[in-house]
Amino acid sequence: MTWYVMAIILAGILKFATNPPSAFVAWILSKFELQPKLSANDVQVTYNGKLLAEREKLEFIDGFNNAAFLDKYFMITGTEKAYLNPETEIIPFVIHTKSGKNDMKFTIYCYKEHIDVVKLYKKKVIPYRVSSSTLQTFSIQ
Repeated sequence: MTWYVMAIILAGILKFATNPPSAFVAWILSKFELQPKLSANDVQVTYNGKLLAEREKLEFIDGFNNAAFLDKYFMITGTEKAYLNPETEIIPFVIHTKSGKNDMKFTIYCYKEHIDVVKLYKKKVIPYRVSSSTLQTFSIQ
């Protein structure tokens, strides 16, 4: 009898391991995604040191959430400052938000052909490139 119960429990664990529920998979994947979907209620967006108005913030966050990921930059340890403060004349947009207990900061540099994003999370600098026509037109305004 105990072998029968243990076989059923083992079969259940094996079934879960080979085909987990999609909510569980989504939760696991969200822990490792590079560009998370942001909620406009939980973020502050600044441009040139000034907070964006509520309507502008909503448009900006919507453009950020819909941006297409292009590629991640290869970064050598010790070059973090070059990504955090690049020598460019473009004024970046800065997004501050929280992910659990940790602060997350996105610095967004909008160029004509692409958008560079520098993510600062848990003292790690992660630079990558996205494409978003909404953000590119937003930066022109």
